[in-house]
Amino acid sequence: MTIRPMKLRLLLTALFTSAVAAFAAEVPKIDPAAAAKLVAEGKAVLVDCREPAEWAETGVVAAATTLAKSDFDGAQKDWKPFLEKNAGKEIILYCRSGGRAGTVAAALAAKGVKTSNAGGFKAWADAGQPTRKADAKK
Repeated sequence: MTIRPMKLRLLLTALFTSAVAAFAAEVPKIDPAAAAKLVAEGKAVLVDCREPAEWAETGVVAAATTLAKSDFDGAQKDWKPFLEKNAGKEIILYCRSGGRAGTVAAALAAKGVKTSNAGGFKAWADAGQPTRKADAKK
């Protein structure tokens, strides 16, 4: 039986997607209050992995570092130095709804980084966590 290149590509894509989904399921979730406590204690850092336009539109959690998922998926111009600086700390991620945060957290966990998915920005704001304005630059 011969597998054509297109079918092979589709098969590999499906397998990769399944593997990423499986990793995402293994990343622990954390609620805003518990995450804020870890950040305040210096045991973790909080990352907003949405895109710059989203930061500008809604603001960000006051304690968050803004690192776009597009940079994580690309050259990691901002992500690499951030990860080096925060080696040994838990990386807690959030986005709009938790999907992108889970994907990035799973990829980092696969590299041995301790991560948690804090879900979406709205949950943080609804929990009364302080927010700040952010601009669309970066």
